Amino acid sequence: MSDTKVFRIWIKATPEKIWQAITDPEWSARYGYGAPQFYELEKGGRYHATATAEMKEYATANGFSLPDVIVEGEVLEAQPPRRLVQTWRMLMDPSTASEPFTTLTYDIEDSGPGVCRVTITHELTGAPAHAAMVQGNPDAGAEGGGGWAWVLSDLKSLLETGKVMAAG
Repeated sequence: MSDTKVFRIWIKATPEKIWQAITDPEWSARYGYGAPQFYELEKGGRYHATATAEMKEYATANGFSLPDVIVEGEVLEAQPPRRLVQTWRMLMDPSTASEPFTTLTYDIEDSGPGVCRVTITHELTGAPAHAAMVQGNPDAGAEGGGGWAWVLSDLKSLLETGKVMAAG
């Protein structure tokens, strides 16, 4: 199994709108798993995602606790609106929290009039728990657990229709 996972989708939106949806916490809280992501968009800048009240309530109801910061990292490269490279480590689960930081790259490329190809490349060397998590659950009916493919699909839905996939 490769230590690098690549996920790709085409979105009918401008590079600027896609960039904003990835890097602005008001946008990132609206799709995927709903955790707002915060970036200091400069080399060495901090990255983190925070648990929502709903996430904390779910954790409590299921007998476990959740830290306030659920994903952390550092910005390695920021070239708005085309490329973002960062380190990334999930802190929600002891198995991922104990692994080293991974490297996550977003590339946003023009693909045709009004369409961009968005590629996430996640380098997961030495992080098998992260690799399994970002790959997503293969069961199409599984609650959550869709990994990067789910996040990209939900981002596409939001930008193209104004609604996330779960919004019917």
